[in-house]
Amino acid sequence: MGTEGDSFPLMEVNTGDPEASEPWDYVLVADRRGRRATGQAHRQLQFLEELRRKGFRYKMMEDGEKVFFGIRAESRIFDLYRTLLMEPEGPGARTQPAGPAPIPASTRIRIVNFVLNNTTAAGDTLDNLVKSGVFETRFVLHKGQDDLRKEWAQWRRVLRPQPIDDIRDYFGEKVALYFAWLGWYTYMLVPAAAVGLLVFLSGFALFNASQISKEICEAHDILLCPRGDHSRRYQQLSDTCTFAKLTHLFDNEGTVVFAIFMALWATVFLEIWKRQRARVVLHWDLYGWDEDQEEMALQLINRQDYQLRLHQHSYLRSSVILILSVLMICLIIGMAHLLVVYRVMAAALFNSALLFQEEQVTTAVVVTGALFHYVVILIMTKVNKCVALKLCDFEKPRTFSERESKFTTKFFTLQFFAHFSSLIYIAFILGRINGHPGKSVRLAGLWKLEECHLSGCMMDLFLQMAIIMGLKQTLSNCAEYLGPWLAHKCRLMRFKLGRASRDPELRVMQHNYLLNPVNTFSLFDEFMEMSTRVIQYGFTTIFVAAFPLAPLLALISNLVEIRLDAIKMVRLQRRLVPRKAKDIGTWLQVLETIGVLAVIANGMVIAFTSEFIPRMVYKYHYGPCRLGAQPAVDCLTGYVNHSLSVFYTKDFQVPVQAEGSENVTECRYRDYRDARDYSLSEQFWVLLAIRLLFLILFEHVALCIKLIAAWFVPDVPQSVKNKVLEEKYRALRDKMCSSSKSTDV
Repeated sequence: MGTEGDSFPLMEVNTGDPEASEPWDYVLVADRRGRRATGQAHRQLQFLEELRRKGFRYKMMEDGEKVFFGIRAESRIFDLYRTLLMEPEGPGARTQPAGPAPIPASTRIRIVNFVLNNTTAAGDTLDNLVKSGVFETRFVLHKGQDDLRKEWAQWRRVLRPQPIDDIRDYFGEKVALYFAWLGWYTYMLVPAAAVGLLVFLSGFALFNASQISKEICEAHDILLCPRGDHSRRYQQLSDTCTFAKLTHLFDNEGTVVFAIFMALWATVFLEIWKRQRARVVLHWDLYGWDEDQEEMALQLINRQDYQLRLHQHSYLRSSVILILSVLMICLIIGMAHLLVVYRVMAAALFNSALLFQEEQVTTAVVVTGALFHYVVILIMTKVNKCVALKLCDFEKPRTFSERESKFTTKFFTLQFFAHFSSLIYIAFILGRINGHPGKSVRLAGLWKLEECHLSGCMMDLFLQMAIIMGLKQTLSNCAEYLGPWLAHKCRLMRFKLGRASRDPELRVMQHNYLLNPVNTFSLFDEFMEMSTRVIQYGFTTIFVAAFPLAPLLALISNLVEIRLDAIKMVRLQRRLVPRKAKDIGTWLQVLETIGVLAVIANGMVIAFTSEFIPRMVYKYHYGPCRLGAQPAVDCLTGYVNHSLSVFYTKDFQVPVQAEGSENVTECRYRDYRDARDYSLSEQFWVLLAIRLLFLILFEHVALCIKLIAAWFVPDVPQSVKNKVLEEKYRALRDKMCSSSKSTDV
């Protein structure tokens, strides 16, 4: 191929190598016009010559605007890799083959990428050369992905098992493990979604049969006290009939059973995943693989004079990181308080602007508050990622994998508070610090704090979770796919059709260049999709007592997510550099922590947010069945009247000015207070004691079930243990035979 300008000659080192006809391992791209700048071509030549000294050959090709450098490593680099690691060590390493086994494509790319990114020429690394414009970009070529296109990146395969082994061969073990975990999680969501849907539909079956709903719908003579500054009139209790029936869909006796079921489900899911992961690791011959050993081997391949970097720990640095993390968490919790301010001010605004009818104001505030929280989550996700990366840089981790693990912990902690702080406020604080009619707690002394929905706080929590989870699943999936798709289309439109080369090698490089770019952190970012799935797992388990449809939404979202990721990775973006791993890392501990938090949170939701405990206490302590069952009377008869406190209108500091209000002497509100001085009544303290007792019992029973399930289902299958044992025995026998032969000689 001819050259022009200051282009240097075509270089093909060791053209007699049998690998010379093989495809290129890596491609560097430079702008042809930029190469005419002083020193650009010289710096490119320096870097490429340094690669040649390390055992690479390269070839330059031009298409008119861009210059492509195909790079391929010689076999001696991989011979050294085999020598250092004797890969694999473990169950797969049996007798030595007659000749060297071919290096898997994913391993080959990983080694080449490591050497290129750690090569220095005249003080410049490849990253420095890309940042300064000497090279425009670098990427790995897509090759041999046809099977993945047909079996994985197709919408019609949405209900088919994923080709995990093919994913591993093409994208490496780390990506394959992520999709193996996601596929198993999705599969296990099927029974959880079925039970959650059954609990929800059972509420429909009893839609009109609930005694409490009947009493509310027939309570035309009970007037509710004005709820806030936006409502200055008395409202009939029967006006809340529809919401009372809707609340019964997810606040019924089946909720407790479902919460215990989900605690057991979370444990079984993780335990069976550990077994699944053990089988996969054995199948992939990764039992003897060590990440630190791999990293040191790659460093030695790159530089034989590499000096080991030891682990370091600084108490001062750790203390600073801890303080900064706590301050960031406090800031996120403060952002949750913005939701409180918004809901209070929105209620006043909606009422004064007459945007909604008076009875619709509360629902409008709840819905718009959830949308406001979703926007805050989107903003804080970007902020949390930057903060977590800065904290990791300050901590100075030894390796990229260690940095990834530390980032995972910090990022998820911040994300957890960003997603769940408002839910915690709604579930356990909203409506409980408001005071009572005539003596309300006010924000800044002006606006009355918002109360729960007319039908109870469970409705607020249900709506908040439904809106946030629904938006996060739908909008996130759309943005995740449409963004790369539109970017790829724009790149194709800017590409001149006349530039398509007749040279098949150059045409392949052009095609890969037009795909969406990836960088060093692209696999890291892709694996951080795990964070989104783990947050979803938190929604599915932590507050599932308030939203039994969460597993169903998660199931649908994951089915779509798997195919979106497949299409994006195989069709829309350049090939990711494979990474090796034998587990999902820190995420396993995160999932186990969420499992424990789910037991505590669901116990608290049932005890303090739902009406389950007050109903049971009334049924067996205050109601008509306290002395024994009466077939002719529902045991919850009179519960509504019992659960509402009395307030005398003469005690209002500012009299209610509304038509007909002069004839109203008393109104009712949700609380347990004495009608004489409005102090907390005896029933309140009895309920509080029983709520705490239920919470303790629920948590202990659920945690015991989790522990028994974890003990009953071993982490590693016996077949895997036996296979490893047999391989160790075979290795010892082979060594003994070899030793005996040497002694005889």
